[in-house]
Amino acid sequence: MSNQPKLGECLKALRRRHGWTLQDVNRRTGVAVSTLSKVENDQMSLTYDKLLQISEGLGINLAELLAPPTGSGAALARRSISRPGEGLLQVTQNYDYLYLCTELQRKRMVPEVGRVKTRTIEEFGPLIRHSGEEFIYVLEGAIEVHTDHYAPVRLEKGGSIYIDSTMGHAYISVGEGDATVLAVCSSPDPDLEGTLRSLFTV
Repeated sequence: MSNQPKLGECLKALRRRHGWTLQDVNRRTGVAVSTLSKVENDQMSLTYDKLLQISEGLGINLAELLAPPTGSGAALARRSISRPGEGLLQVTQNYDYLYLCTELQRKRMVPEVGRVKTRTIEEFGPLIRHSGEEFIYVLEGAIEVHTDHYAPVRLEKGGSIYIDSTMGHAYISVGEGDATVLAVCSSPDPDLEGTLRSLFTV
């Protein structure tokens, strides 16, 4: 849909705002220049952990990376509304992500609706690890959650799980067709410690 900003547009606008070249982003994040170029030209998509690798390497919040090019700075009493079908759509091998409320920068949570496509853990590949925490709620279908340290667990519609994202994890679809989940992931806050200290100061 035309109202869905593309990752390539967001990344290019972010680079221009900060005066970064593709080589600058490569040095900061470790992501190849060829990969970054393909993303900016909508020839490649990125997984959630790769998006986090870029945002952390650039020292920004994931929400800022996904902010539309026309987004204005953060304001007090912020709010963001996502209508049905709106958001930043990212298609990957294992999941399709629709990131919601992407115009808000420096928010502490990244909400998304995900379509779980992979049917076996072998097909999924290595477990994913990234900083933060995440909450998954099954909207449709059924998923099987694979993590380090725990036996796989099956979650039907209405089931949920909260995990430490630094633990290897994967979600696969085990019901009829693809599963749909609501995911809320924590995102690195450069000054989270300072924010927490201010909250608990008299």
